Amino acid sequence: MTPVGILARELDALVERVAADERQDPQLLDGLRRARDLAGGLDPYVAASTTPESAALAALDRRTREEDWAAVAGDLGLEQEMLSGHVEGQVLKFLVHAIRARRVLEVGLFTGYSALAMAEALPDDGELVACEVDAHAAAVAAECLEASTAGGRVRIEVAPAGETLDRLADAGETFDLVFIDADKAGYLGYLETVLDRGLLADGGIVAVDNTLLQGEPYLPSAPTVNGTAIRDFNAAVAADPRIEQVLVPLRDGLTLIRRAA
Repeated sequence: MTPVGILARELDALVERVAADERQDPQLLDGLRRARDLAGGLDPYVAASTTPESAALAALDRRTREEDWAAVAGDLGLEQEMLSGHVEGQVLKFLVHAIRARRVLEVGLFTGYSALAMAEALPDDGELVACEVDAHAAAVAAECLEASTAGGRVRIEVAPAGETLDRLADAGETFDLVFIDADKAGYLGYLETVLDRGLLADGGIVAVDNTLLQGEPYLPSAPTVNGTAIRDFNAAVAADPRIEQVLVPLRDGLTLIRRAA
């Protein structure tokens, strides 16, 4: 669920209510229908106008949707909606190409859609290191990656992300692109580790997912715990003089960050 998707659903419900009331002004109904169509048609049109996903990514998408995530043990609340998806996958793939990244770090793998999308853009000697805390999700990702041509460029680290980041920093590893899409409460700590411990290479970019989180960071109603974490993260990023950033209203929000010149 994204802000645009929620908006389209709310407008659709309003259209039904107004259409059922014969006393309503026809112009109001027409206006609501135009607003509904404008919101509801955006995401499908963007997807249709974007380069199609590869066969391997489509297969990974199907495999993720076939899994019964409600039956997975643990309290992480895994669900198929965590998949990055076609358009965001293509954006990340485009970024890898644009900055000619050779090494990518992903914090939060899930079943590997975004990892595979980025790996497809890496050179043959490139590598993507993926942090994932849930062993079952990592196993599904490994299965899908093994079936793909580019999957061999992905190295999965199963452990709490903070531990993996510290281990990578201790080893002196650096990355051209870092993608953060994990537990929302951990976002700021992950970013600070990436910046403070030298994990981001010179000229590198950090991309952070879900930074609009269904509109919770800016809606007047009280946010959830995750909404509060994202609101606080966005505020901290905006106030950090070390970095420059832009929040792109793509799907559920994607923030791009670089070190300030």
